[in-house]
Amino acid sequence: SAPSSPATARNDCSITPLTPSVEVRPRMACPFSVVVAIDFGTTSSGYAFSFTQDSEAIHMMKRWEGGDPGVANQKSPTCLLLTPDLRFHSFGFAARDFYHDLDPEEARHWLYFDKFKMKIHSTSDLTMETELEAVNGRRVRAIEVFAHALHFFREHALKEVKDQSSSVLEGEEIRWVITVPAVWRQPAKQFMREAAYLAGLVAPDCPEQLLIALEPEAASIYCRKLRLHQVIDLSLQPITNGLDLEGEIMVQLRRSRHSRTFLVESGTGELWSELQTGDRYIVADCGGGTVDLTVHQIEQPQGTLKELYKASGGPYGAVGVDLAFEAMLCQIFGEDFIQSFKAKRPAAWVDLTIAFEARKRTAAPGRANALNISLPFSFIDFYKRHRGQSVEAALRRSNMNIVKWSSQGMLRLTQEAMNELFQPTIINIVKHIEELMAKPEVRGVRFLFLVGGFAESPMLQKAVQRALGRTCRIIIPHDVGLTILKGAVLFGLDPTVVRVRRCPLTYGVGVLNRFVEGRHPRDKLLIKEGREWCTDILDRFVSVDQSVALGEVVKRSYTPARLGQRKIIINIYCSTSDDVTYISDPGVRKCGTITLDLPEPLPLPGAVGGAGGGGPERREIRATMQFGDTEIKVTAVDIMSNRSVRASIDFLSN
Repeated sequence: SAPSSPATARNDCSITPLTPSVEVRPRMACPFSVVVAIDFGTTSSGYAFSFTQDSEAIHMMKRWEGGDPGVANQKSPTCLLLTPDLRFHSFGFAARDFYHDLDPEEARHWLYFDKFKMKIHSTSDLTMETELEAVNGRRVRAIEVFAHALHFFREHALKEVKDQSSSVLEGEEIRWVITVPAVWRQPAKQFMREAAYLAGLVAPDCPEQLLIALEPEAASIYCRKLRLHQVIDLSLQPITNGLDLEGEIMVQLRRSRHSRTFLVESGTGELWSELQTGDRYIVADCGGGTVDLTVHQIEQPQGTLKELYKASGGPYGAVGVDLAFEAMLCQIFGEDFIQSFKAKRPAAWVDLTIAFEARKRTAAPGRANALNISLPFSFIDFYKRHRGQSVEAALRRSNMNIVKWSSQGMLRLTQEAMNELFQPTIINIVKHIEELMAKPEVRGVRFLFLVGGFAESPMLQKAVQRALGRTCRIIIPHDVGLTILKGAVLFGLDPTVVRVRRCPLTYGVGVLNRFVEGRHPRDKLLIKEGREWCTDILDRFVSVDQSVALGEVVKRSYTPARLGQRKIIINIYCSTSDDVTYISDPGVRKCGTITLDLPEPLPLPGAVGGAGGGGPERREIRATMQFGDTEIKVTAVDIMSNRSVRASIDFLSN
């Protein structure tokens, strides 16, 4: 059908769909019969799956028991409860409700974890031993907490897949996909993989059965399938302060959540046919813990994606608003009191955060009336006993004019108070997007997709619209909180869809080169068997922000230093800048190791004991590294015998 003129098409959502462009690219035959994706979020998590025979249909997870009034969501809160003897008890709403109903004395011995994904992002030296602190202060290895959560999802997803599948499913027929923020470094991605092995999702000797997907990338894969009636175009909405418009957007966003099976277009959705310059766009994934920005271009006619600039973002998610609320409580009631209340009444503290969470979702810029947050009775009582005065008196004394007390036992947060809680996080998000749009590689990109749970917030939508509405079109998919989950399923069905990525860092190894007088500094001189060498030179594998295509490889050959050596261990270094010569330069850090296991050399024919002639002392091991995937991979081969050598790359045992 001939496309109608864009001017008429744009305002009317019920135009006839253009025929989707035919996907020319041959689909990779998927060796798995079902793909299950787990979106492991900071505040909420969920899973979805699709059968490869019927890959147009994506099935969302079943509704969970429990749930909050006013939060119609198909994801479940990312919180986990362990018994006092550290056994798994429950996850999600069930964990929250059970913890809430425990006797306060008993609750102090149970381990409740929430928003624990943030710790993985913020820990600079992540290892298998990194610990997480439960609400009651007890510590557990982080890898175990993550494995418990993944195991829980595995059980639920398998049961549901089996209920819907006509044939008997074997474990190895399932491909698992786990999502992580694109701004996460290699150690964090490897940590997720190790947690999945521990949880029994896949066996360590079948690594290809598990894919790590990048959250904004998954969102992007889904967004390119969108049709016009599946999005809200903020750029077409007047910037008003009335609530009618916001109410309408929220209704649209919610209405689309009730169906559990979604159909996706084959090929690219009609949105792209209608956006003339729509081949380049930014995806801003605004989640609970991070804002994650990716810039993509759709390559026609295959519909593959090419990354135009390295992933950027930072720890500015909806959790920032919760932390601001906690800081406000500390300001009013005293930090020592809040810390003491958290330690002595952990379940009541969790109740208070849940009450705030529910109100936070309804905060909108034009709201005239205050938001009420009910304080748990134990808070009011504990304060009176702790401080000898009422909560009301504390509020009056704190000179916090923007927070009032209502006689029904509620904190009343005025519009100014809500603004104050949201502003720091929102300003950071907008600043990140603006900085990205100023980069030469990104200039002229006219489309911005807002996705992730925080993108549902009218406060964030308005701020982004005000700041950027004149420079680009801001588009929000209807089911914005589920965009990543659906995209992760599509990625699992065909991981080759992202064809070119950008390197987030410069990677390389330290090597010796011939020492050149005048070019190399004297302190790098090493004399070995009468020869002069320059040490610590960085041999670059890839450079920061370099384009790497899928399947593109870097090859290097290594020789064992001595006969009979059974292992070669090579340190990998990385840097955020490409302007480095030596591994000792500022900003270069050791980030991992490559281990090559050397098999016994095969005895050469005619040689005595395998060491004859000019024989095997110069063994060559050729290592091949792949940087175009979501994770860095390495393989190696012993050139002389043509045998493959066990090679592994490790970013966690630093």
